[in-house]
Amino acid sequence: MANIADLIWPDEESSAFVILDGANTPDLLDKLYDEAGPQFECLYAGDLEPDIAEVAPYIARLEPENAFSKWVLSGWGENRGIYAVVSSELELPEIRRHFRKLNMVYGPDAKPLLFRYYDPRVLRIMLPTCNRSQLKEMFGPVKKFIVEGETRELGYSFSLANGELVHERINLKV
Repeated sequence: MANIADLIWPDEESSAFVILDGANTPDLLDKLYDEAGPQFECLYAGDLEPDIAEVAPYIARLEPENAFSKWVLSGWGENRGIYAVVSSELELPEIRRHFRKLNMVYGPDAKPLLFRYYDPRVLRIMLPTCNRSQLKEMFGPVKKFIVEGETRELGYSFSLANGELVHERINLKV
């Protein structure tokens, strides 16, 4: 049985980020803008109308033993978002640029569509269907994605090895 925190902070050379779905995360803006809140940015550009800001996706840095991180992890199993483990050398603006590129996909009629990859129910189904090029685009600087499973006690870890997807099912202590 694994501990969620050990998956998200595997070593000193890694940093953890969460991409939270405002539509699935009650009180997200209150938590982000709290004076003890995390370093974060919205994945949508520009000034947003309040109703859009409330449901937009946000990326935030997670720090071990921090109140925001504890709050985020307490929502495991509620499909609030996905976790990304990256090199500790990378800063939030670099990580945000990568994830912003993934916000839009194009349908068969070439119309742009919002891609809700930050919903764990989407990412855990989509990643195993990707080819090498798509995986490279999805992962970019990400070492590992950690996403919720179908139950609170289940998680998935996705990483790349030689361009191939490594997909691990994890039983969790929650």
